[in-house]
Amino acid sequence: MTQETLEKLKKLKLFGMARTYQTSLENDKLLGLSTDELIKMLVESEWDDRTNRNIERRLTNAKFRYQSNIENIDFSADRNLDRNQFMRFAECTYVRKHENILITGSTGIGKSHVATALGHQACTLGFKVFYANMAKLFSKLKMGKADGSYIREIARIERQDLLILDDFGLMPMDNQNRSALMEIIEDRHTKASMIITSQLPVNCWHDVIGEKTIADAILDRIVHDAHRVELKGESMRKVKGKQKEIETLN
Repeated sequence: MTQETLEKLKKLKLFGMARTYQTSLENDKLLGLSTDELIKMLVESEWDDRTNRNIERRLTNAKFRYQSNIENIDFSADRNLDRNQFMRFAECTYVRKHENILITGSTGIGKSHVATALGHQACTLGFKVFYANMAKLFSKLKMGKADGSYIREIARIERQDLLILDDFGLMPMDNQNRSALMEIIEDRHTKASMIITSQLPVNCWHDVIGEKTIADAILDRIVHDAHRVELKGESMRKVKGKQKEIETLN
């Protein structure tokens, strides 16, 4: 009877219930439970199991390049990263309001890790997130023009609640890249959020985009009312390198 019940739970894809039921039987945890308590325990187990699987699926679909979460962010004073502001970002109100966050700073300062931590948190809270390195994204979209997958890729980006564009402005854009960026920005304007990281200050982005009319249109949609984070301090890579040297000497 017990084995038959377990098999039925699994066939119904009630894996959380099945696992808790089996574990409870093995540890005699069901003894003494009322019917209400038993049902509550099984339902909560199934709920938690589905929630965790949904989070894992969103994290996988986000395609993050780095592993980072809000617990391991460095708020050292010299980084110019305000803890209170960051924790407000972690509530994802900006995603619900379809607002953007612009993160700038020198190379190695931790921009990508801050953006990824916010993306990870958004996945945890139920939002669809997609991370993309700008150069690789443009390369993929150019290939999409050739093989017919461009519209599908653009549509997938449009469906995301939060789009993270990493390493914006490493090189000037050509006409095709400008056109693709304009399409992405136009699709998301007032409808969904973005986090953009860049080594360049925002006032240099116009020159990177190039063609004045398109640059004006893109920046008007990106920068207007965006939250700005300007990271400072020493490269995190250098800091970690020094820490490893100290640990080795000790």
